[in-house]
Amino acid sequence: MNILICNVGSTSLKYKLFDFPSERVTASGGVERVGQKLGSFYAKTHATGQSVREEAEFPTHREAIERMLQQLTSTVLSDLSELSCVGFKVVHAKGISGVQYLTEDVLQKMSDFNAVAPAHNPPYIAAIRQFRALLPDTPLIGSFETAFHQTMPPEAYLYPIPAELSRKHAIRRYGFHGASHEFMSTWAADALEREDLKLVSCHLGGSGSLCAVQNGKSIDTSMGISLQCGIMHNNRCGDIDPYIIFYLAEECGMTLPEIKHMLQKESGFYGMSNGAGSDLRDVELAAEQGNEDAENAILSYCYSIKKYIGAYAAAMGGLDVITFGGGIGLHSPTVRALSLAGLEFLGVKLDGERNRHAVSGLDISMPESKVRIFVLETDEEIIVARKAAGLLAGSV
Repeated sequence: MNILICNVGSTSLKYKLFDFPSERVTASGGVERVGQKLGSFYAKTHATGQSVREEAEFPTHREAIERMLQQLTSTVLSDLSELSCVGFKVVHAKGISGVQYLTEDVLQKMSDFNAVAPAHNPPYIAAIRQFRALLPDTPLIGSFETAFHQTMPPEAYLYPIPAELSRKHAIRRYGFHGASHEFMSTWAADALEREDLKLVSCHLGGSGSLCAVQNGKSIDTSMGISLQCGIMHNNRCGDIDPYIIFYLAEECGMTLPEIKHMLQKESGFYGMSNGAGSDLRDVELAAEQGNEDAENAILSYCYSIKKYIGAYAAAMGGLDVITFGGGIGLHSPTVRALSLAGLEFLGVKLDGERNRHAVSGLDISMPESKVRIFVLETDEEIIVARKAAGLLAGSV
């Protein structure tokens, strides 16, 4: 069974082709800079190790999808009918979650939440419709990022606003990055051969969230109805006092569109560092060069991660494991060290040397640490592929 998993960005397309039930990756690749004057296509055939990289123009996702399908049929598939399904790590939909066949009704429910996922839902919906046009006989399956967090109890997901308003408009904490949090918590449980772990999963990248996982189930997470809240992001603000918005509108003369743009595009690392950059690496460099705003951005980021870890340890009544994944979680020893500093009272003891030279799968805690600390390269695609395979088999 060939399951193609696609990750759609506003200007990108990434893919992996899995053979099931072996879960072996047979091909992978992607397209960068979709919609720009000059983009690039890259691909790898895993059985032979053959790689391709070429520059070309991809005006829309349709051209990117066509190039991907052409590459697959010229290397690992004799015909597109050999595709069992195409799976997507979709983000958000009103009133539904879990694993779904991407019917027009499901796409409509996704579009109903465009307002709370404006950077994610519209490009996914457009790309899925392009897939449907190019592969009309192939099942399209979506695994929603919110699915892993459906086990949260009401006290964790309800907002303190009028209850009838919450029910009428489906306003609640949903959470995201579910495939990453599920992968890291499952990996840790397998590595430690324990199902009863109290774990905090830290998915830290351009967009980031933390999740409290107890006995393999999400009980709380830092993102809410949107991907805007929680810890700060590359250019999104994260948690702020909502009255800042009213103050900016009523007293500072900003319009709501201006405030919305500022919170979505000019905040987070970019805003706090006074324009040093939205990429943590640029912010770290600026801090090293004496930019006090950049230094404060890093310290604030790590401080918020530390607060969430402590809060989730309290919610679970203890802590056994902390995992770090995502681009920042995997590659920034500075963020890991600052985020864990001062948590020794919880039994967290970081090995500085291991932290500085961490690779995926490494335990970076001291031998005497009561809490194990793992650095992981998350594999969201395999989680989505497994769920798609389960839906095709009728087991989910």
